[in-house]
Amino acid sequence: MTFLIIILFIIMLCLAVPIGLAVAGTSILPSLMSDSFTVSGPFILRSMLGGVNQTTLLAIPLFVLSGIIMARGSVSKKLFDVFAYFIGKRTAGIPCAVVITCLFFGAISGSAPATVAAVGSMTIPIMLEMGYNKKFTVALVAVSGGLGVIIPPSIPFILYAQAAGVSVSDLFMAGIIPGFLIAFILMGYSWVYCKVNGEDKKAINRVVNELHKEKFIKVLSSSIWALITPIIILGCIYSGITSPTEAAAIAVFYSLVISLFVYRTLRFQDLWGIFIEAVRTYGPVLFILAASVAFSRILTLMQIPQGLSTWITNDFSNMGIILLVINIILLFVGMIMDTTPAIMILTPILLPAAQLFGVDPIHFGIIMVVNLAVGFVTPPIGVNLFVASSLSNVPVMELARKAAPMIVLFLVALLLITFIPSISLALID
Repeated sequence: MTFLIIILFIIMLCLAVPIGLAVAGTSILPSLMSDSFTVSGPFILRSMLGGVNQTTLLAIPLFVLSGIIMARGSVSKKLFDVFAYFIGKRTAGIPCAVVITCLFFGAISGSAPATVAAVGSMTIPIMLEMGYNKKFTVALVAVSGGLGVIIPPSIPFILYAQAAGVSVSDLFMAGIIPGFLIAFILMGYSWVYCKVNGEDKKAINRVVNELHKEKFIKVLSSSIWALITPIIILGCIYSGITSPTEAAAIAVFYSLVISLFVYRTLRFQDLWGIFIEAVRTYGPVLFILAASVAFSRILTLMQIPQGLSTWITNDFSNMGIILLVINIILLFVGMIMDTTPAIMILTPILLPAAQLFGVDPIHFGIIMVVNLAVGFVTPPIGVNLFVASSLSNVPVMELARKAAPMIVLFLVALLLITFIPSISLALID
């Protein structure tokens, strides 16, 4: 029965059945296919409602809302200006400023697609004006946007913490070094690319000089409110002043204040549209999350995680091989499935097997999220690619080809993170 259910689930995905409906439908199938499987419809509904009735999960819609407010409030422009001011005239300075802007905006929004949309809509036209290759520019933004789910606060980290029963704060702390590692690798690639292909220094200097016409203090004072946003959010969490959920509420309030009253890039009449966008963004995620919770409980009752753990322990004896197998599984799943169901479904299946070999659950969470971050820039799902394509009119497959070297470097970083646990655990040990 287990094999048949998995096949039916894959068929539904291939038929483009919405992922939430596919997960919910698969949860019901065991009770329809076998009288001995006594799980009822009310049990599944209680599982779905109980699974999302968690205070921790409130952080997700709040971070979604604060990210949308910051994006509409042109906060990404303020971040980019200050980084371009300092390093814009150096070799690959502008591409590096884009990567750093994605890093900082990811620490505000917690979402990869939101980071691509906010940073890309502003930086892509600027880089094209400076003479950079269009496909390189758009691919860089798409891949760098993946930092949005690795650098804290990260929505996938919150989901993993819920599924694995670990501390959200510890996951946030563990994501800092991996996030910076990947950012430095992408900046290194940008430097090599610009060295090989050259840059239009006249066009770059023309744009950067416009920034330099303003005094440093003015540029910094204009950007400081955006720069300290992640410090406020993460500082409240790590100092013990607030929980991650309370910090998310602070992020919403802070983003409203600076966008409405400091930068004045939003008006009160804009808020209704922002709230509608936030609901439309989070509504489908909430249903997928609820269905995934029920599905994971059905899998547990069918003893699929236990069976997988037994198979792994019987057939493998080396932790390195196990981690490679898990990485391959996660990379494949990330290519065909959205992050939310992937985390909620696979965590209860793969985590017990990894723990049998001594893998720390926090370390495993970083491995899982970095794997799925690669999925944001790999077809056929590749959400970041689709967002970047919509911003630039560059076909998705052409973006994927241009992004291939950066994805390879992303995978190198993944291997380092996988086999050197201290990269993830150094700040929480």
